[in-house]
Amino acid sequence: MKITTTWLKDHLDTKLNENQIIDKLTDIGLEVESVDSQSNNLDSFLVARITRAEKHPNADRLKVCDVDIGTKNPVKVVCGAPNAKEGLLTIYAPPGATIPKNQMKLVVSKIRGVTSYGMLCSESELNLSDESDGITELSNTKYNSKIGKNYFPKSNLKVIDISITPNRADCLGVRGVARDLAAAGAGKLRNIKQEKLTKKKKQNIPIKITKEKNQGCAIFGSCLVTGVKNTESPKWLKEKIISLGQKPISAIVDITNYVMFDLNRPLHAYDADKIDKGIIVRNSKKGETFKALDNKDYKLENEMCVISDNSGVLGLGGIIGGTRSGTEFDTKNVLIEAAYFNPRSIRKTSKILNIETDAKFRFERGIDPLSIDLGLQKAAELIKNICGGEISKLDIQKSENIKNNLIKFDPALFKKITGFQIDQKEMIKILTNLGFGIKKEKKALVLKIPSWRSDIEQEIDIIEELVRIHGYDQIRIIEPEKNRKKSTLNGKQKLFHFLQRSIASKGYLETITWSFTDSKINQLFIEKNKEIKIVNPISADLDVLRNSIFSNLIIYLNKNLDRGFKDIALFEIGPVFFGSQPGQQETVVSGLRSGKISRLSWIEKDRIVDVFDAKKDVIQSLVEAGFNQNKLYIDDKTPSYYHPGKSGRIFLNNDKKKVAAFFGEIHPNILKKIDIKTESLVGFEIFLDNIKQTKKSLNNQKAQYQYSDFQKSERDFAFVINKNFKVQELIETISSVDKNLIKAVKVFDVYQGENIPEGQKSIALNVTIQSSEKTLKDEDLERINQLIISTVEEKTGAKIRS
Repeated sequence: MKITTTWLKDHLDTKLNENQIIDKLTDIGLEVESVDSQSNNLDSFLVARITRAEKHPNADRLKVCDVDIGTKNPVKVVCGAPNAKEGLLTIYAPPGATIPKNQMKLVVSKIRGVTSYGMLCSESELNLSDESDGITELSNTKYNSKIGKNYFPKSNLKVIDISITPNRADCLGVRGVARDLAAAGAGKLRNIKQEKLTKKKKQNIPIKITKEKNQGCAIFGSCLVTGVKNTESPKWLKEKIISLGQKPISAIVDITNYVMFDLNRPLHAYDADKIDKGIIVRNSKKGETFKALDNKDYKLENEMCVISDNSGVLGLGGIIGGTRSGTEFDTKNVLIEAAYFNPRSIRKTSKILNIETDAKFRFERGIDPLSIDLGLQKAAELIKNICGGEISKLDIQKSENIKNNLIKFDPALFKKITGFQIDQKEMIKILTNLGFGIKKEKKALVLKIPSWRSDIEQEIDIIEELVRIHGYDQIRIIEPEKNRKKSTLNGKQKLFHFLQRSIASKGYLETITWSFTDSKINQLFIEKNKEIKIVNPISADLDVLRNSIFSNLIIYLNKNLDRGFKDIALFEIGPVFFGSQPGQQETVVSGLRSGKISRLSWIEKDRIVDVFDAKKDVIQSLVEAGFNQNKLYIDDKTPSYYHPGKSGRIFLNNDKKKVAAFFGEIHPNILKKIDIKTESLVGFEIFLDNIKQTKKSLNNQKAQYQYSDFQKSERDFAFVINKNFKVQELIETISSVDKNLIKAVKVFDVYQGENIPEGQKSIALNVTIQSSEKTLKDEDLERINQLIISTVEEKTGAKIRS
């Protein structure tokens, strides 16, 4: 949003200078991005007279002109304008000047063999009007004495560019900025002066306004001004329009733009004589077309809010008008439109058609719906004063009544939130200056929210306004406590960061990716939940919320493989989504590993990563987090994106309702579909929301192992057991025989086939037996051996294999 201090002072009675105003704007949250001098690029344009104009020797349509610019000798300029003639007063741009319309920087150049020093400018090239048929013709009486002087008066006027956040649509008008400055003590907000206009009760040209149902316009206001004489804008209006980087067009168009920038009230002016019988506010039909004021033809879709007449579309409501009903210098009767359009409708239509306009920018953020009367009256007043004419009665049609919302605000809440206190009288003064209506109700304040502040919805918004205007610099800086009694992080946050470190310590590199992903990849990792499509994706390949972190990890792992990396281990911790509503997500740690283990080792033989690597990483991380390895339950029921025979799931403490983790090889079909060039790909998922933190501290949590000074003994056992029996259960059964002596149980062989009964399998295990108190004797070991065999046979039905 660009403003000038001169324009600002139309609404703000202030004694602050320009620099103080700039500082105050930033203090109240209206960040000043830049301050530019308006006259920087216009100082070199001079009033000049053509003293001689001759036909170019090498071109029929060009003339070589001697131009008097107030120096001893005239300059030669080659000009193609048909009105370039001797004695004409015009505007000269020397070499080095930048033409406002196309930003072309002039240089000395040869045109058909004749050197030209600068150029003579048309009004269009100087953004003074659309007139481009010839060079500017200046009045002899007014400019004869100004030859050689600047055409554009030198000015120290500064243009202040303010960064307006999307929630502060009210500050997209100069008055909104002035209101905030006045509330912050920078001055007093001036009242808007309105002339008492004599309005005709009946229109000379009856134009019926019809609003159809269920379209994107809640309020449509109009005012007919008849008998006008459209002309160039007066100097004051031109200067204001130019100061904001706009081009003056005609008085009527400039007035609608002025009201938009001044009051944040977009308007549109129609040539009433070009409207076929009446105006219809309706939804468009697919295939309808119209030519807009940007001289582009647009083909419309269904349900776009349009302003039309009996002959077709006149314009897109709140976005852009059409050329068919546009005002021109010969316009005699003007219909002014001021309406309130649904922001969602504006945003949807402009995105589909790829249109950006100042009106669209304001409507999509939500303007003041109750500013229609003020906008129409202001525009009608200016048109009458500049162009003459008679004003009809305002016609305002509403499909819904818009009322100011109320908020009950407890002043005591301010200190609880901010940590400091301001007097209630100051609160009331600030809110009153911002436009709030205030009524005391016991200890609370009932606040009537001004119609231009659609962003104010709850008490915390009121506190933000009070702090902003009172001053962020008033918030005391409090040193943090050196000795904190309570931990900064809660248990879930500690577990989150602990698992980050734990997985990273195992050689995985942490990745941070979008919560969005490619739907084609995401579909490969959907088990039960539905795909959650994004209505407005930031790119075509990030069109859904991820159902699994694997979808992004596998994309980036594949990219690294394509770049020549062989052995890759990546992990990410973050949310996955199972619904589109807030809270329908869970936090997961996922990792992928590909390639080989010990590929370049001189002492170990390399091998391809397998399911047991993923299993080890998961179980070790859970044990490091404080969970008892002996209380982990593992089975083979996993989602379809894992290999069905090389994967598993883990439950904690025999709680089989909540899955703590999955691990395993990624299904070969997925690798084929994505075309991943790797020898093997394994992964794991740990579900943080299904894990309760243990009582043990996570600060220095490590896997604990009690070492003994006494001799250990290893015994091998082979049991024949039902083929559907889980190996994990067999390990747990053996471990429970004597937890003080049995230190480890490992499976080293599983066999089915010859000499094994059908429906059975042989499982060979190595059991490590060791005491922490003494060296075990043969009879101790024999007792343990027999106890292991008898316990397994009794609890599982297995038989020792001879």
